[in-house]
Formats: sequence, C-alpha cells, structure tokens
Amino acid sequence: MSVENAVRAPSARVIVVGNEKGGSGKSTVAMHVAVALTKSGQSVATIDLDTRQKSFTHYVDNRRAWAKQAGRNLDIPEHFCFGNLNYPTADEEAAGCKALEDSVDTLADRYGVVVIDTPGHDSYLSRHAHSLADILITPLNDSFVDLDVLGSVCPETSRVTGVSHYAQMVEDARGQRRVRDSGTIDWIVLRNRLSSIGSRNKRLVGDGLQELSRRLNFRHIEGLAERVIFREFYPRGLTAVDDLDEATLSTRPTMSHITARLEMLKLLAAMGLDRALAGDAVNTGRDAA
Repeated sequence: MSVENAVRAPSARVIVVGNEKGGSGKSTVAMHVAVALTKSGQSVATIDLDTRQKSFTHYVDNRRAWAKQAGRNLDIPEHFCFGNLNYPTADEEAAGCKALEDSVDTLADRYGVVVIDTPGHDSYLSRHAHSLADILITPLNDSFVDLDVLGSVCPETSRVTGVSHYAQMVEDARGQRRVRDSGTIDWIVLRNRLSSIGSRNKRLVGDGLQELSRRLNFRHIEGLAERVIFREFYPRGLTAVDDLDEATLSTRPTMSHITARLEMLKLLAAMGLDRALAGDAVNTGRDAA
C-alpha cells in the first residue's frame, strides 16, 4: 500500500479521530463517520492505528460478519490495520511515519475520504497521523479527568490555567502541517457521554471547554449522550445511521434506536459531515411506528 512520491488528491479529505485518553468513544465516532460518509455516496477508506486494542478493526469485522449472517447489504468501508513498533529506533520511527504518509496519500488518490482511528495513548504514528489531518475530531468525556488532556484547571476556581500535553501535541501537528503543504487542520472537540441532567460539574466543564476553544482554536460541539444503545451496536458492527429496520436489527426498532439516530445525524450536521443523510431520520421513525 506504500508508494514513493505519492501526492494527495486535492479533493480528498483525511479525517483523524484522536485523543490520548482511552475510553472516550473514538472508535464509535470513527465508525459512524465512515459509515455515514459511505452511505452519502462517498468512497471511504479507514485505517486503525491502535494495533493493540484494534477496536475499530473489530468493529468493521463485526459489521462484515453480521451483514453475511443477516443477509443484509451493509455499507462497509475499505479497511486497513496499520502495523506499529513498540520501541522503535529513530530510523524505524522515520520509516514508519513515511510508510503511513505514503499509505494515506495512496488511499486519498483512490478514495474521497480517509478516516484514521488513533490509539488512546501517545505513539509516534498517532502524532504523525495528526499532522496529516484535514479534520481532527477529539471525543472527550464530560469530566475534568478527560478535560485534563487539553488543559489544567485551578482547583479553587475551576478556571483554565494552562495547556496540557495532548493540546500541545495538536499544536505541534498543526505546525508540521503548515510547513509541509501550507495546510490547516479543522479541530473539532466533541463533548461525549453527556448527562441529560444539569449539574455544577457539567456547567464548569462546559465553561472550561469554551475558554480552551478560544485559546486553542478548536470548534466545541456537544457530542453523544450516555446511551447503552451505542454499545449494543458494536457486536453486530451496526451504527445509528444504518437502516435500523427489523431485518437489520433482528428485532423491532425502539425509541432508543430513533433517539440515537437523531442524535448522530445532529452531530454529523454540526460537524458538516451530514450531506446526504438529512432525510434518513424520517424513514427510521416510520420503521419504528
């Protein structure tokens, strides 16, 4: 998949889903974005850089297996799981970054969109992937524990006092991107696992994100609520943007399916990735009626 001197197609987009903290919903977001764009008629390739957990890869494998078992024609992106070295030498690290860059450029020449899911920890491939992004999506759980990857806060006032490690890495990636091709990275932070009940913590985390968004130049979007249904999709590789009829689900769709679908469509619209999916929510409502 690696070629020499590959040049990214001007119309191709690279979407990286990244956060150095695990459990933030990266693979769920990456899968939904990939499937949504595929269903909208775009050609999509996906890359999993988390070679230990392989959650994204397992999600795609589950989808392929369920499509065969249920006899359904599910949209499945062209997927690749990229290798990694745990303790590379400087030469091996440089070679790995070059291989990733060549692979992305090659795929971008064949597909309209490349979606990359990164591991929930620091790695040289993850850092390099961030510098290749046109759009960077960072899911973030609604807590000060997760906010800490972006910025530090005062324990007394809860005001932001500084920029943290992951945010600094993104700034470095933006600098690398500017030097390489004068490109820019549209950074979107998704506030995930939101509670439907207002609380002081929820308000303070929101205030912190607003302050950091101004300081770090990212778009702050409310993401997904804490819904069991998103975890239930995983074993079958399904997403909230699929045609959630009885044949696909092997059970009648419920209000939970409809609510999750509407929430995901709203999120994709906020990110500007909804394009051809706006009418799908109506069909889902009819299916569940």
